[in-house]
Amino acid sequence: MECEGIAGIEQFSSPGKGRGLRVSRAYEAGELLFSCPAYSYILSVNERGFICEQCFTRKKGLAKCGKCKKAFYCNVNCQKKNWPMHKLECHAMCVYGENWCPSETVRLVARIIARLVRYKKHFITLFVETESMNMEDMDNEKRELNEAHIAGLHHFYSKHLDFPDHQALLTLLSQVHCNGFTVEDEELSSLGLAIFPDIALLNHSCCPNVIVTYRGINAEVRAVQKISPGQEIYTSYIDLLYPTEDRIERLRDIYYFSCDCKECTTKSMDMEKMKVRKLSDEISQKEIRDMVCYARNAMEDFRRLLEMCELSIDKMNTVFDDANIYILHMMYQAMGICLFMENYDGAVRYGEKVMKPYTVLYPAYSLNIASMYLKMGRLYMALDRKSTGISALQKALAIMEVVHGKDHTYVTELKQEIRGE
Repeated sequence: MECEGIAGIEQFSSPGKGRGLRVSRAYEAGELLFSCPAYSYILSVNERGFICEQCFTRKKGLAKCGKCKKAFYCNVNCQKKNWPMHKLECHAMCVYGENWCPSETVRLVARIIARLVRYKKHFITLFVETESMNMEDMDNEKRELNEAHIAGLHHFYSKHLDFPDHQALLTLLSQVHCNGFTVEDEELSSLGLAIFPDIALLNHSCCPNVIVTYRGINAEVRAVQKISPGQEIYTSYIDLLYPTEDRIERLRDIYYFSCDCKECTTKSMDMEKMKVRKLSDEISQKEIRDMVCYARNAMEDFRRLLEMCELSIDKMNTVFDDANIYILHMMYQAMGICLFMENYDGAVRYGEKVMKPYTVLYPAYSLNIASMYLKMGRLYMALDRKSTGISALQKALAIMEVVHGKDHTYVTELKQEIRGE
């Protein structure tokens, strides 16, 4: 059956995966398959004052809400359109002040419930045929988190919303958990959370043939390789940098399934991703496993501490090659810490070590690679290395024209940046 309202795309039963989408005509790399508006969405609190709450346009001179003075809009039209959702929070923010602190998940679920009530629909209709996690599969930590979300809903929104029963809320939270999207900008910084029911129909593959990007509150699906008629459309739910074992573990933990794509079956990139040093004494498998455990723990424990990152890199360097993904991850974190500390020379040093392996380990049209070229280009420009900076920005542009489309605001603004406008 043709996917409702989307020409050239049809919904079908994907073997072993449930529902899925496939194309009924050919698409070339860079071509837009379809776009869809968010059903419901929230702007991250950290982005308030920089981005319009209604349309997610980033601009200067936004007008603030006259009541709470915490929500910002392009103009009166955007404010009026957003009021049915903003009113859930406006009064509460005034009352609670600094104590107003619902999680982003709670804020999104509240808006979903409000919209369904407004249009007199039962919440389950939003996720028809979409997957949710099995409640029995959740560990205690996830159960406790869901209970905390429900408590947050009642605490911050009970004056404005009538909630379904407890089990229905648990089901809705699990569906949002599995089908929610983090809306990101061109540098992959999080802007907020959203629900896109049509995008949620896409199945996962570690060899994706499409990529999802954002234009305001619309999600766009573009081909990153040639897709023939009848082929299923696959996106990736997770970061593809990591080796098969890590990817499968993450998919099981978040989405409760394993991937059987070509890359997960052949593990063709694992050796490249898990490079070890060539030493006179061969490194044993036990040493590699021990170092993997160390690297995983280090990534969690020392993510924001530059000194610990550097110590971890030194330690891992005794076994791992510089292009090993655990070394790359730690250097990427170190780069971020340097940026936060305004140590731009240090950020460039780590970024240059990360950049080349990224272009080997990620697919050619990767948002991660484009983001790194953007960061590096802007760093070079800030350090008066103009020609090197423009070269990096042009490489980012070449990828962004495919994954975002040549008419996207991000692409237009980057072209102006390159021209020095």
